[in-house]
Amino acid sequence: MGGQYLAPREVRTQRLLLRPFVLADHARYARFSADPEVMRYMGTGVVSTPEMAWRSMSALLGHWEMLGYGIWAIDLPGTGVIGHAGYIDVPGWPGFELGWMLGREYWGQGYAREAAATALEIAYATLKRDRVISLIRPPNAASIKLALALGAVGEGSTDLLGSPAEVYVHQP
Repeated sequence: MGGQYLAPREVRTQRLLLRPFVLADHARYARFSADPEVMRYMGTGVVSTPEMAWRSMSALLGHWEMLGYGIWAIDLPGTGVIGHAGYIDVPGWPGFELGWMLGREYWGQGYAREAAATALEIAYATLKRDRVISLIRPPNAASIKLALALGAVGEGSTDLLGSPAEVYVHQP
């Protein structure tokens, strides 16, 4: 892609700014990524070192450069980065996925829903996707509740990075 973005790089919602990660986000993002409660359902469930968090941020930025869309940093104006939301669409992945993650102190305040709903709208309206999924570990009740609130329907399970994940298909 080389700078041709298919999705907007910055999106303002009622309370949030969805934007690319920047260097100044690293310390906060590394703190969230080192929290076992935040990471228990993400990826393989392993916490990240600051170096791993750096690589993760770099990979998320690279997704944008290679495909023209990806994961946004969720910025709460006046606070800074509080998590991320957006798309995972890498080779070998079970489908075009809408995912989200928030630092623990931001759970239960509607931020994930606000960011994910905006990303879902962009997936359909701008990226013209006809199938968007969310892959959620079975014990992750909060993310299942969010997927259902966004209109997703369960469609069975799949192996994701060596352990089961439920497939939720969002409805356009």
